[in-house]
Amino acid sequence: MADMDTVNPLNPAKQLDVSTADTTTQKVHPQTEILPGDSATTKAEKVERHGVDDVNGEDPEDRAPKRRRLEPDSALTATEQSTRTKGVTPIKKEYLVDISQLARPTHEPDDDAAEASHHTETPQTVGGKGGKKKGKPGQNHNRQFGRSQDEIKLCMSRAKVDEFAPQNCHFGEKCKFTHDIRLYLKDGKREDLSTFDGVCPIWQVKGKCSAGWRCRFAGSHSKEVEREDGREELVLVEKERDGMVNGQDDDGDEEGVGMVNVNSAATKILLRKKKIPTEKSDAYLKWLSEENLDPTNGMPAKKPDPDAASGMVDDEGIPIATKHVSDKQDKRATYVEPPFRASEKRRLYYGPETPVLAPLTTQGNLPFRRLCVSLGAQVTWSEMAMGLPLVQGEKGEWALMKAHESETTPPAYSPRTPVLDYNHARDLKFGAQIAANKPWLALKTTEVLTALCPSLRAIDLNCGCPIDLVTRQGAGSALLDSHAKLEKTLRGMNAVSGEVPITVKIRMGTKDKNPTSEKLCQRLVMGGPEAQQYGEEPCGVAAITLHGRSKQQRYTKSANWEYIAECASLVKKLKSERANITDTAREPDARDLSSSGNTSEGLPYFCGNGDVLSHVDYNDHIRDSGVDSIMIARGALIKPWIFEEIAQNQYLDKSASERLSYIEQFARNGLEYWGSDEIGVGTTRRFLLEWLSFSCRYVPLGILEELPPKFGDRPPAFVGRNDLETLLSSGNYKDWIKISEMFLGPAHKDFQFQPKHKSNSYEIEAEG
Repeated sequence: MADMDTVNPLNPAKQLDVSTADTTTQKVHPQTEILPGDSATTKAEKVERHGVDDVNGEDPEDRAPKRRRLEPDSALTATEQSTRTKGVTPIKKEYLVDISQLARPTHEPDDDAAEASHHTETPQTVGGKGGKKKGKPGQNHNRQFGRSQDEIKLCMSRAKVDEFAPQNCHFGEKCKFTHDIRLYLKDGKREDLSTFDGVCPIWQVKGKCSAGWRCRFAGSHSKEVEREDGREELVLVEKERDGMVNGQDDDGDEEGVGMVNVNSAATKILLRKKKIPTEKSDAYLKWLSEENLDPTNGMPAKKPDPDAASGMVDDEGIPIATKHVSDKQDKRATYVEPPFRASEKRRLYYGPETPVLAPLTTQGNLPFRRLCVSLGAQVTWSEMAMGLPLVQGEKGEWALMKAHESETTPPAYSPRTPVLDYNHARDLKFGAQIAANKPWLALKTTEVLTALCPSLRAIDLNCGCPIDLVTRQGAGSALLDSHAKLEKTLRGMNAVSGEVPITVKIRMGTKDKNPTSEKLCQRLVMGGPEAQQYGEEPCGVAAITLHGRSKQQRYTKSANWEYIAECASLVKKLKSERANITDTAREPDARDLSSSGNTSEGLPYFCGNGDVLSHVDYNDHIRDSGVDSIMIARGALIKPWIFEEIAQNQYLDKSASERLSYIEQFARNGLEYWGSDEIGVGTTRRFLLEWLSFSCRYVPLGILEELPPKFGDRPPAFVGRNDLETLLSSGNYKDWIKISEMFLGPAHKDFQFQPKHKSNSYEIEAEG
């Protein structure tokens, strides 16, 4: 009990209660007065917890409400109804807990890793000649994940055969792996998992498991049978499926369930040996050379003097500028024209009903995209893939091009007026995003992708990645400093991509206070001065996506939707500007205009990107900025059902059990994709934990005091409506591992996970 002589420093007339350290009672007098030495965070927490807004500790009952409730009082002014503490998530007081029990993070989560961590962990060469093989380590370069492997490894020649099957190992007695299946099952691998009812997810769908005996669910598709000689043999079991019987081969046996854009190891070897031709790219680059343009950057080898040529005529009295255009067209008569011009490509459609899942490196893997598609994502993009590794046939980069069959279905389509020549049945959701620093690399990558990946909606050139490893080699957002080079690159990609449209994702610019996207958008739609000088046509991009931040901002501060609106308005105004062109020498060839069908003139679709966390954000930006659709990145990582909210146009207060079911779905998707053996389970766990590092930021709507939720708001310490909800909101990576063990079993003893966002992890000081 409190000492009777102890005086309450805040209110001497009121006796102090016992501390919370006494388990018999939970009474306590937490400090409410804002003191001169309090930090901004402490002040904000006191305001949030106790309603104190000045040093004198004004009684909350004597002042106007600090925040608008979910059902605002109509007697309050608009300003009074909408006021909320900046930077603090408004959580109902009954869910707040004593923050002294938690070590508060001191920094905001670092979202630079959200879209680029894959390329900071493993430095890669972006360009060709002169590209640096190694760069400075990225911020996550030293992250370690340990290993998840069997104690005794089974030879692959025995992994998918019955126990008494003939030995066919090429290494014979020199093989360093065991051939004894019983020894492997007893001592080499961990016991089978009991999750998913103990049934292998791959076997359940395909009727056979590509992991064979190495599967962590091997008991569900194997049995012991007695042979005529009395011996007991372990055999693998296959089940009949869609007319298939035991023993029949299944295409894509090693490639998971429902995969498309799958290429064999032999194809990658041919790429590595440069045995797969890129005839279109070679022809286009040759034409650039004949036009006295530098194939490395697509720019004139010797810059012409327009002032000198504008007023000069040749011996026949023909203006030199006009003659140059005419000569260029004559040269084009000797050039074999690509089979598809921009307007002849497969048409795309973007509208309010087609929210886009952004290309998220690491987190935007196939199992996560598959989850988002099931929740309403209408367009998906691969993780950003580097151009040179693709051209060189590197296995890891080509894995990024794989998609699930659910991503090959058409997106939603309900326009106000039908789109001319748009074939909805031929459209699909999945597209590939690439990064390249030179036109020749972008062209060859594009041609290879269109030749080897039949299920692509479009190919997007990344001009927004701000990560130093990418930009210092001239790719990503570094291209924003070379508008002419970027335009030439996109024009070339269009020339070699066949029927596949080309799109581009950009940022506001490279510097904070110097946005350049308006000029770039005008160049992409109308063609730049260099193109007009040489009689070139617009580059023909089908869509432009603008992220409302600069390269310098990276992922900090709020996205500038006012600037996005300005660019969207500009793109629409270019329609009338193009119609006013009367100079036939400058008038674009209609075949080179974009294939997007939102206008008869072929203007590209324009999408925005940045800070969308709810359907309210989505609808407000669609209405106020005038964009055709919106790309969603971190919002989808925090709550994948944001696409469902957009479709239903309402908030969805998902229960903890529903959120857990999405984690289960991800785990199942991961096992079907990465495999159900020890390595596949470990890989699935690793990427599940990567996603949980974002999903733990979700604050359930039912405990919020004010809507909508906002990016940048950090919640004070809180508990959920039940223990599971509290666990799912934990920022402690050890709790994430506990969640993964619900579906993937105990982690391997050598497994490690180091979160990218250390500042996002609440390390519990006291448990219980």
